[in-house]
Formats: sequence, C-alpha cells, structure tokens
Amino acid sequence: MDARSLGDCIDEYLLYLEHVKGRSSHTVKGYAEDFKHFDGEPGRDVDIASVDLGQLRSLVGGMSSRGYSVASINRFIAAVRGLFAYCRKNQYIQENVALELKALKKPKVLPRFMTQAEVDALCSEPDRKKLLWPARDKALFEMLYSSGCRVSEIASLRLSDFTEGYASAVVMGKGSKERYVFFEQDARGALEQYLEERKKRFPASLREGASFVAELFLNQRGTALSAAGIELIVREYSGVWGTNKPMTPHSFRHTFATAMLLNGADVREVQAMLGHSSINATQRYTHVSAERLREVYDQAFPHSGKQD
Repeated sequence: MDARSLGDCIDEYLLYLEHVKGRSSHTVKGYAEDFKHFDGEPGRDVDIASVDLGQLRSLVGGMSSRGYSVASINRFIAAVRGLFAYCRKNQYIQENVALELKALKKPKVLPRFMTQAEVDALCSEPDRKKLLWPARDKALFEMLYSSGCRVSEIASLRLSDFTEGYASAVVMGKGSKERYVFFEQDARGALEQYLEERKKRFPASLREGASFVAELFLNQRGTALSAAGIELIVREYSGVWGTNKPMTPHSFRHTFATAMLLNGADVREVQAMLGHSSINATQRYTHVSAERLREVYDQAFPHSGKQD
C-alpha cells in the first residue's frame, strides 16, 4: 500500500464528490472549508494511514472549545467520516478509524416565535421608519407571517404562482414538492400596494423582454430580491434601528405555526401548510404552544403565586 498524504486524499475526495457523485459546487466548497481544520494538527503532509482516532477527537474538542456550534462540528465529523470511508474503499488505509468518531448530540432548542404584539410592531415598522422600500417590506412581512413560507420560497415566488385575487399561491418547497399557501386580507392589501409601486418604479420588469423579472419581490435595482436580501431586510427592521427585538425570516414561520396550533388547527393540517415531510418537525411547535399556554396561565390565574 503506497503512502498517501492527507492533503492529497482530501483533494482527490473533493474531485470525487464533484465529478463522480455530482455534488454541487456549493456543497464541495463546504467540504473544503471543513477540511481546513486539518491545517494545524495533524497537518496535511502526514501519511493519512498515520492519522488516529485520538487526533480526530482532538480536532473535534478544539472546535468545541473555540465555540463552534454542534451543527458545525457534526458537519465536520460527517465530512471526515466520508473522507476516511473513501480512503478505505480505495485501500489507502487499512483501518477506518473515523468509524468511531461519533456525532455530538444536538441540544433541543424550541423555535423562536413572536407574540401578536411583536408581529404587529414589526409589520408596521416599514410605514413608521421608512428605512428601505416601505411598501415592499410591509408586503414581505405580512406575506411571511400569513403563509408560513420559508425565506427561499418567498424569494422564488412569482406573480404567475398566484391564484386570482392573491388569496393563495403555489410554492416549491424542499424536495421539489409543491404546495398551496394562503394569504389573508392584510397580506393581500399590502401586496397590492407594493405591486402598484413596483409598476411605477420598474415598469419594464412586468413586461416580457430583456428587463422582465419573473420573481415577485425586487431589490432597489429592479432585479430579483434574494433570500439573503430578505434576511437583511428583516434584520434591519427588527434590529436596534427598528423594533430592537432581532428576528429572522424563519421567526415568521415559527410564529405562523404556533398561532395555528394555539387557535385549534390540527397538527397534521399545520404539517401540510408548512410543507414538512415528517410530523416530528411540526410537533416541535406543540411544545412551544404548551409553553405559551403555561405563560398565559401563570399570568392570568389568580392562585398562580403572583403578588398584587
């Protein structure tokens, strides 16, 4: 068995992922970033057959002490396990020590959601502060809350996806699964106001041709607003210059799910509205709802221990 350096094996494995397994450039870049943790100890010049379990565990421990999240550490562990499995398959190593490298247990974190007062405040913030494009931003917030859409689903939403009157739309969720989402009156009203302004600002974007933009939401330049752009907008209005209660686009989704369950919707119905493939993902919100109900009980019940 010829000696192969860790660095050479990493380079070969990345090529294998891209050209044989057909992984996207984004995924391959992520693996390459994970493998940068080898740049210190044991180093890329060592024979990969000499890398032992203790060294791998030391890398994981170092990431933990430097404050890396459990998700980031587990991604690194998965990348290492994939690399060593590839090397064992190609007989670059006799023993796959990475098999004993176990993923860390993820802490249970309940989804962050907003109260109704917080939702109302954030949705009215564009009209009050006029920081970016108020009509667009208000429509964006109202539609995120009303539909429970993921940020990627809102970013890719097109006018052609809507039913008449903007009461509902078809979105493409994870796994290329289509589903209907719905928009209540406030969301529809905000959307219509935004579309009037969009027509005036960028009339060519609504006509077929070189300047046509299929996506619903535009940035200040008249091109499609990205998911990252939406996240920035939410941070801007919920940050210190806005409501000063930092939120993300996903906070609207959490709030939608929690509100539906608190108001009597069946968990299976909410699962369908959110586009969850597993009921387990939706059931997280039943725990949120239970905690919220407990808070209401503690605040309202006269014998809860509160002093006047």
